[in-house]
Amino acid sequence: MKITRLFAPPPNSGTANLALLVLRVWLGIAMLINHGWDKAMHFNNMKHDFPDLLHIGSPANLALAIFAEVVCSALLVVGFVSRFAALVLAINLSVAFLLVHQMKLTGEHNGELAFIYLAGYATILIAGPGRYSVDGVAFGKS
Repeated sequence: MKITRLFAPPPNSGTANLALLVLRVWLGIAMLINHGWDKAMHFNNMKHDFPDLLHIGSPANLALAIFAEVVCSALLVVGFVSRFAALVLAINLSVAFLLVHQMKLTGEHNGELAFIYLAGYATILIAGPGRYSVDGVAFGKS
């Protein structure tokens, strides 16, 4: 399988491409600003208290979360290697939903928000970034 085929957006209608653009930008900015930026700016303060969910050490877990929530969110916003970014974010939110929130959708400390983000990232992973993306320019058919 060619790498261009993996990242090339499939043919969609104009409205589907616009919807994918809105979804990518909306989720990417929301994750970056509301979750990733604070972790990145306060890494030194958080690195010892961050949950060690993957048993690789708290600083490493925090670094992985920052990579997902900052780097991959930014990639998603511009639409570059979007499926990779969506996959990393989906894994990040799966860990949050399964291990942190223990799959609770209601009640105190529920994972409803993680579950909703996960749905959006799964959609982008399956549908691709749409034509209005760097992937569309770089890997799309001319």
